[in-house]
Amino acid sequence: MSVVTNTTTIGAIEAPSRRNTELALLAFAVVIPVFAYLNVGLAIDGKVPAGMLGYGLGLALLAGVAHLVVRKWAPYSDPLLLPLATLLNGMGLVLIWRLDQSPRLIATSMRRYNSFSPDAPSQMMYSAIGIAMFVGVLLLLKDHRVLQRYTYISMVVSLVLLLLPLVPGLGADVFGAKIWISVGGFSIQPGEFAKLVLAVFFSGYLMVKRDALALASRRFMGLYLPRGRDLGPILTIWAVSLLILVFENDLGTSLLFFGMFVIMLYVATERTSWIVMGLLMASGGAVLVSTFAGHVQSRVAAWLDPFECLETATDPNMLNACDQMTQVLMSFGSGGILGTGLGQGNSDLIGFAANSDFIFATVGEELGLAGVMVFLLIYGLIVERGVRTSLAARDPFGKLLAMGLSGAFALQIFVVAGGVMGLIPLTGMTMPFLAYGGSSVIANWALIGILIRISDTARRPAPAPAPSPDAEMTQVVRP
Repeated sequence: MSVVTNTTTIGAIEAPSRRNTELALLAFAVVIPVFAYLNVGLAIDGKVPAGMLGYGLGLALLAGVAHLVVRKWAPYSDPLLLPLATLLNGMGLVLIWRLDQSPRLIATSMRRYNSFSPDAPSQMMYSAIGIAMFVGVLLLLKDHRVLQRYTYISMVVSLVLLLLPLVPGLGADVFGAKIWISVGGFSIQPGEFAKLVLAVFFSGYLMVKRDALALASRRFMGLYLPRGRDLGPILTIWAVSLLILVFENDLGTSLLFFGMFVIMLYVATERTSWIVMGLLMASGGAVLVSTFAGHVQSRVAAWLDPFECLETATDPNMLNACDQMTQVLMSFGSGGILGTGLGQGNSDLIGFAANSDFIFATVGEELGLAGVMVFLLIYGLIVERGVRTSLAARDPFGKLLAMGLSGAFALQIFVVAGGVMGLIPLTGMTMPFLAYGGSSVIANWALIGILIRISDTARRPAPAPAPSPDAEMTQVVRP
């Protein structure tokens, strides 16, 4: 008689890391902007641009460093977030460089400042800093749940960031909006970083208070209304957003922060009544402030009828807003379905904000409706991957944080694209990754880094359990 022992161990199934997929997508994310760079050069002067090789190598180097860090420290993260952000950043650099070649903008700069400094090299530097911020997030933030410990510290930090533009001697008033600070010759927009810190505070706060906020007092028109004593948080955030709108004349940041809180509140409580109340409060607050805030009034006038406003406006800020809006609408109109072609448009007529607030008009003119839809689809994919990350997260804090960051990103796209295309009044915010601005590109790379960290934690396979005694089976074989 012989004894045969068969031991089987049931362990966790190893999930694919999808890093090779990410690398292949990154190759396309680098090649497409380089091809666009070549297109612009050929359209402007009929020859290959001299800086194309340096631009391509620089973008490839930044993307390669980011990929290696993700492969090493976040191997199970979402494979689409990094390539999509790289593609947007690369195309933004191409569009900014294209506007740098405009003789009109060069002549205007020489007439006003007796000098001209191209913005594309600065944006490349900001992109490198943004990638460094992305790498720092992945290296230092080993577990996103650590951020929950700093819930109320995040509240204090966010308030400080929001109030910095109001500090005399530090804040800068640019065309009526007080959303920048000047430090060492550089302009910084603290609100771009405040949205990240506020997302941490909202996530930690709502995770603790969600049960109380989900309770309903009565039913009205099919909606379960919250209890009166639970209205404190949304009223406080609403009041803060109105104060930002009044004292900083910043409609975009006010909408962004209040909208992000309402979205996270809805996700935490699953009560539709919070969404309805949030929309009513945001609309009422905007109407209230627009009755006495001149900066907001000029944006509304330019939105309602920019051509009539251009003829009747006497205030310089209103006249400038109406002139820019008419140029933007004509840019979109001349683009048609397929556009005039990269480097062959006239969106530089918009003026100084052509590469920042209104860079999406260049997309509409030179790439047409098709190009606009492609860019919106790419932005939509980033939001979708963020929402997917939220659904896959195993902890409530991670779910709320991923949803808050994705919601803030989506709201920023909506208010910028909607304002430029005339759907809503202009807000003065920048298109993420696409527009010129160091604060925006650095903060949004940090946002992508946090989403990648959460997705890595969510998709990482659980450790294999220890083998149980039942896993060993002894079989007796008789001759």
